[in-house]
Amino acid sequence: MKKIKRILIANRGEIASRIIRTCQKMGITSIAVFSEADRNAPFVAQADLAIFIGESSPNESYLVQEKIIEAAKKTKADAIHPGYGFLSENSFFAKKCKEENIIFIGPNPSAIDAMGSKSNAKKIMEENGVPVIPGYKGDDQSEVTLQAEALKIGFPLLLKATAGGGGKGMRIVTRADEILEAIHAAKREAKNSFGDDELIIEKYISSGRHIEFQIFGDQHGNLIHLLERECTIQRRYQKVIEESPSPIMTEDLRSNMGQAAVLAAKALNYDNAGTVEFIYDDKTGDFFFLEVNTRLQVEHPVTEEITGLDLVKMQIESASGIPLTISQNEITGNGYAIEARLYAEDPANNFTPVTGKIHQFKIPNIEGLRIETAVQSGSEVSVFYDPMIAKIIVWEKNREAAHDKLAYVLQHLICQGITTNQAFLSSVLANDDFRKGNYDTHFIEQKMQLDKVDNLEENDLHEAAIAATIFDWKNREESRTILKNIPSGWRNSFYQPNIEKYIFGEKEVEINYRFFKNKFEFFFGEKTITTRLANFDHEKIRIEIDGIQKDFSVLKFENEFHVQSSSIGNIKLIQADRFPKKEKEKIKGGYEAPMPSQIISVLVEENQKVEQGTPLLIISSMKMENTISAEEEGVVEEIYATEGSNVEAGFLLMKITT
Repeated sequence: MKKIKRILIANRGEIASRIIRTCQKMGITSIAVFSEADRNAPFVAQADLAIFIGESSPNESYLVQEKIIEAAKKTKADAIHPGYGFLSENSFFAKKCKEENIIFIGPNPSAIDAMGSKSNAKKIMEENGVPVIPGYKGDDQSEVTLQAEALKIGFPLLLKATAGGGGKGMRIVTRADEILEAIHAAKREAKNSFGDDELIIEKYISSGRHIEFQIFGDQHGNLIHLLERECTIQRRYQKVIEESPSPIMTEDLRSNMGQAAVLAAKALNYDNAGTVEFIYDDKTGDFFFLEVNTRLQVEHPVTEEITGLDLVKMQIESASGIPLTISQNEITGNGYAIEARLYAEDPANNFTPVTGKIHQFKIPNIEGLRIETAVQSGSEVSVFYDPMIAKIIVWEKNREAAHDKLAYVLQHLICQGITTNQAFLSSVLANDDFRKGNYDTHFIEQKMQLDKVDNLEENDLHEAAIAATIFDWKNREESRTILKNIPSGWRNSFYQPNIEKYIFGEKEVEINYRFFKNKFEFFFGEKTITTRLANFDHEKIRIEIDGIQKDFSVLKFENEFHVQSSSIGNIKLIQADRFPKKEKEKIKGGYEAPMPSQIISVLVEENQKVEQGTPLLIISSMKMENTISAEEEGVVEEIYATEGSNVEAGFLLMKITT
């Protein structure tokens, strides 16, 4: 047994902050590592010590094992906590830590090795009586064999990279004529993400739920599970909302799945924190093993909230050689917990990641709310890392009460300056099927109208425009140095109103108003809205609209107004120029980068004829791949993108003549 006094955290963002918090609670010195992009990040300032390890790209910093080990030696760390992602499931790194006499806070390397390949993991589980999905997991990876095995299994089926997770290297195939292209795409993505293009093929469960069990072991052979988490609400194979208990869980099902999870852990001689993931078939009631995540999960706070346990503390104790102090029959769930992941992404554009500055980030102060975040007001969301901004966790006595509280938090959370999935999360919480627990892995594509998530009712849009106008008026009023006794925007003709125009998405709002006797009158067609300014503090204004007072958070940057209220959420209004600027000329047939990206592959050549829908390029941003396809038929005239290069949003990738 070795006492841990100093822990180096080989990670970044919210999980680094989370680990630091437990270190402080345990009286352990926390040491952060940081890249150039993270130099001023909150987690760096929160740690007792922080050490620079390289440039912004993970391949030059957080993924460089030698730099992490050297940083641990330099700061005299007893142990390294890898968090999740990066090096957390790298058995070679875990072994290297041991060789350097540094404790790796995670499971033993052999368990990581065993689960590092999905095909090997399935084989081990089959041999130990854990139910697995029918499929192919052989060494022969030739296209001929993979295609033949796919045809044997039948459709729909799932291609899955054996070396990774997070939806990378995964393809659903529904027809025989799709199989070859899907194999190529899955192998390419797996190779780029994990350096290994091996695939397994599984029967695809068309109506399924993802349910995972938190497992925990110590170095003395003790193994328990800490109940389940429902993780079915996903986009791009990545979780968005997690809750516990699962709405479909019965005591018998929990007992059976929990026993299977512990059986899986015993097959690996598992120690420390891990998760056994299952797919539950809604049609048959059967469940099958998917994988073991040999690390702490992103959604671990859900389990902590219902059990009252600190999983990071348990990890540190287990890595120190301390036996588990709790047995299976002592594990009980108290109440209900739900977690929603706030991402910098555009749900209406296939959840495309976005970058930019978060001008203001404010969290409501509510009992039972827990926020795990990597940002603060002024933080930049960069192209280099995962676009998750925060995890919003709520505990309540039951599912309905927790959903109500989370919905309220999402209404009042302020995240201004960047596009997020906040409105999407609110719409999920408002969905009747979600509220009733009637959902499967296809919930988002089948039940959500993503193009309407950010739509505003006309009255809400008018109120946002009113708030922006009064905010601007008040700032002008306070900054004036001459003729202060004349109201801002005064006209010598009382009947001639002031005019402002705002653009919201594809809508234009014209607002006519006048100010007299300490009140505003706003005119929208034949409708008149009487408004008074109740309070103003440069970021937040309270206005009275037709006798009802409401709070609005407003920020202005050049001609952009970022407006938030509980009824409209966080939106951006563009103030139209009084003298329109000449727009950037759109290049006919030009294809531009939709976001800052790396060019993974150029799929066409100059002078090649393409049809509508022909894949042109594959780009990667924030660890996710996107394919840009031809919008109409034509001939590739010029290609400006080079494989491996990094480009900014708006970069001209290629031209196609039609």
